[in-house]
Amino acid sequence: MTLYRRGRKYSIQLWVDGVRHLKSTGTTNRREAERIEREFREELNRKRHQIRDASPDMTFAELAAKFLADGSPRPYHRDRLQVLLPYFGEFPIGRISKPALREYRVARRKEKPLLSETTLNRDAEALRRMMFWALDEGFLAENPLARLRLTKARRKPRPILSLDEEDKLLAAASPHLRQIITVALDTGMRRGELLTQRLEHVDLNRNLLQVTHSKTAGGEAREIPLTARAAGLFTHLKQDRPEGLAFTYKGKAIGKIKTAWKAAIRRACIRYMRFHDLRHSYNSRLMEAGVIQDIRKALMGHSDGQETNSLYTHIELPARREAIHKLELWRAAERQKLQKLENQKGERENDGQTETSERGNPDRGDSHRLPPSGEYSSDKAR
Repeated sequence: MTLYRRGRKYSIQLWVDGVRHLKSTGTTNRREAERIEREFREELNRKRHQIRDASPDMTFAELAAKFLADGSPRPYHRDRLQVLLPYFGEFPIGRISKPALREYRVARRKEKPLLSETTLNRDAEALRRMMFWALDEGFLAENPLARLRLTKARRKPRPILSLDEEDKLLAAASPHLRQIITVALDTGMRRGELLTQRLEHVDLNRNLLQVTHSKTAGGEAREIPLTARAAGLFTHLKQDRPEGLAFTYKGKAIGKIKTAWKAAIRRACIRYMRFHDLRHSYNSRLMEAGVIQDIRKALMGHSDGQETNSLYTHIELPARREAIHKLELWRAAERQKLQKLENQKGERENDGQTETSERGNPDRGDSHRLPPSGEYSSDKAR
């Protein structure tokens, strides 16, 4: 018997793994005592399997602290928490819902009217991820954001760096930024990947770079064949130091490049674009060189929601090397086109100067030559 009378009130006796547990129900009602007995049995079972009781009254700030400590957060989670915590910090996690998220989006819009839907979607995705973690840890009985539909963002045209703009930008950039820009254009690596790249992960014998640290788990597994220009740059860097961070400023790690980037754009006198647009330029150049989408994704470390690394295993290294070879051939052809246009422009300017000089020289005996069509028609009218 697990439920018995002790005096007038009912008591509970349960055995779990050879240990006896006693508890008084505090009631004389049999039905109420049976309910308490079932709850007591469930409580002991949760403790046996180390299942936490739900804590819907926990604040989001407390959940965020636990998530940062034990939830394996990615860098973008920390970044998103900078805007989520001021709004949701004192919210009990049991009150975070789809209506609350809609109110958050409205508040963010009032604060920054030009905020894009993509940015707000990133906030919602990070919040949903932390709520799923709370569900897995037993802090929530369910995730109210599980079936959240994100607002479809409009695609915006991204500026692509032309070769002429590339030359001006490299000439105007400071030495340490020039190295970073060069590798970004030749590998498509993200800013965070570039700033954490280590020289020991650059294999010059095989002409390969293995990404040291990436935004995506699959991105860290990728190898990128080096262009001749990038290989030459890393050869120079490895002569000074064979190991350590590839890109430094006065021997120290680089945390941000925003100021140096804006200054380089200003000195180069080109249209403004973000550093991340160098990655778009790399992708666009590969596309124009005839590289198929799957290979471009593998080179850039894109994640498409499939099983981790599944995208990268079937894109063999020779196919990636061929893609980089196509990129270099495309760049060389574009350089030739650009040089041809500059030569033609120079020839037209020289011809114009020569013609002007000949018309203005009375000693050349060219008075019998017809004047330009505009001048001739004017004289005829007179």
